[in-house]
Amino acid sequence: MVVAVSAPRVPAPRLSSFDRAVAEMHDVRLRAEISVSEVPAPARIAPRAAALAGDVVVHDEEVATGRFILLHDPAAPAEWGGTFRVVTYVRADLEPEFGEDPLLGQVGWAWLEEGLSQAGARAVGTGGTVTRVLSEGYGELAERPASVDVEVRASWTPVLADDGDVAVGAHLQAWAALLCAVAGLPPLPEGVSALAQRMR
Repeated sequence: MVVAVSAPRVPAPRLSSFDRAVAEMHDVRLRAEISVSEVPAPARIAPRAAALAGDVVVHDEEVATGRFILLHDPAAPAEWGGTFRVVTYVRADLEPEFGEDPLLGQVGWAWLEEGLSQAGARAVGTGGTVTRVLSEGYGELAERPASVDVEVRASWTPVLADDGDVAVGAHLQAWAALLCAVAGLPPLPEGVSALAQRMR
């Protein structure tokens, strides 16, 4: 009689915290107006990094653009205060009268803080800038109407969960909310979900 002996199952190796975070980034669903794609991450800033580019498109017109970068350094740099760091950037055109608002900087930063809070993205060491850029035409471009861009650049250190995961989905949702805010999109009513899409 031949007795079949099955080989012991070897558990699959567990992904690193960074690889799990990147996998979660791919699974996050954002508002239908946001088109997101993976782009090359900046080199030399951290041992590992992943980056996304996002555009808000309304009626076939791009009204805002941005970047979301996740950095990981197991050495936990002192300036980070952790092993992960999120770096973000968003930009949108504004009507000239909005560009003259002295509170624009405060409003732009409030959009970020509100996005983090509503997404449940816990963070420390948050810092950044809100910049307005006024463009006026002269000479042969004198007939071109003035335009105002607002740029919000921010970075923060995610507070890790008890299992060491970064819960990057919440931070990506916070960035998406900021992107929609600078684009002038109204927030979705409570309890209403958009026809969302995943990263391309």
